[in-house]
Amino acid sequence: MTVERRVTVGSSVGLHARPATLFTKAAAAQPVKVTIAAGDRGPVDARSILSVLGLGVGSGEEVVLSAEDGADSEAAVTALAELLATDLDAS
Repeated sequence: MTVERRVTVGSSVGLHARPATLFTKAAAAQPVKVTIAAGDRGPVDARSILSVLGLGVGSGEEVVLSAEDGADSEAAVTALAELLATDLDAS
């Protein structure tokens, strides 16, 4: 079974440069592997900056975060979804 969350990207520039870096660092800190997909692109490893940038996710675009069901999966996916919903490029 898979834990999945759909979230709209809140960053004004989408998942580019700084927002993607913050997201991938947060994904790498999770105890489970999380993937991210956008439309028909992905899923890719959420810990990989090149893979996340390669998705070309724009501001306001919906993405899907997924993790294999496990002890920390729900918390990991929820934390990353909340992060993506904010404007990571705001100062």
